[in-house]
Amino acid sequence: MNTRRPLVPFLCLAGAVLLWGTSFVATKYALMGFSPLAVIFLRMLLASLLLSLVWGRVPKAGRQPGDLKWLGLMCLLQPCLYFLLEGYAVALTSSAQAGMISALVPLLVAAGAFAFLREGLSKRMLVGLGLSLCGVVQLSLGGAADASAPNPALGNLLELLAMCCASGYMLVLKHLSSRYDSWHLTGLQVFAGALFFLPGALATQPGWLADPAAAAATTLATVPGQAWLAVAYLGGVVTLGAFGMYHRAVMSLPSAQAAASINLVPLVAVLAGWAMLGEALAPAQLAACGLILAGVLLGQTSPGAARTRQQRESERRSLEQCAPQNRVPGRRERPELH
Repeated sequence: MNTRRPLVPFLCLAGAVLLWGTSFVATKYALMGFSPLAVIFLRMLLASLLLSLVWGRVPKAGRQPGDLKWLGLMCLLQPCLYFLLEGYAVALTSSAQAGMISALVPLLVAAGAFAFLREGLSKRMLVGLGLSLCGVVQLSLGGAADASAPNPALGNLLELLAMCCASGYMLVLKHLSSRYDSWHLTGLQVFAGALFFLPGALATQPGWLADPAAAAATTLATVPGQAWLAVAYLGGVVTLGAFGMYHRAVMSLPSAQAAASINLVPLVAVLAGWAMLGEALAPAQLAACGLILAGVLLGQTSPGAARTRQQRESERRSLEQCAPQNRVPGRRERPELH
């Protein structure tokens, strides 16, 4: 029996992590020419246009009674609230710090599942979440304001709130992913995001509405090429490409192994911020990063003992509670959009 695994899923997984990790730096570049709301709108608009080209081929599921509220909540949490918070967060803090805070997502999901789905929450997860939150506080307090991070404390707080929205989105997705195609949900999100951020983009870029022709000429002449490339990268590559590669990976790899790779996103974000923007973390902030990662690792690892029958039964009941009766075998849930 050949136990070797194909290389393609691992390459796709690495590609998705690379794209998500560099998205923070790309947002920094995009903010050089546009307001935060304009960046998000252009990102959603570009993703919508690209996805509309193949929308007719995307499988559409029949909506069931009660789905509308879950679909609305999904779109509200992500992309609307998530990108609203993260757009301003990255404008106020460094991409490295924002990337480190994103490591909290797995623990926040576990805490949300405990609060709303009555899933078990171990003492290790509680301690790990506490350590990580202490690390976020230390990371914020240890940051000094500069040109690239004018208000790191507020920016890190907004990024933490964005991660809470992302975690809530992942919990809502449990009610939908079994009967909706993943690209169908992605399309609904980017279409909703484009509509949601259009008023804000027009408000922060008033020339777009007052005199579109003159605004277009001025924008093309004044916005640096790096900002345009960053928007194209975020909308066309990160939003759609990263998800596509991650989805391809989880088709061939265990979901736990694929999910664990997301913990590499903060590392990529820190390295990208240092290499491309010259961002440097103070010694106290490096210690805070270590505290965040230690909390994440503690919360996501087990002491090695086998789970008890009671724990397995609790997990089975929670899965039955959130999974519909017509669950499609083999369908896996979708990662967050970055």
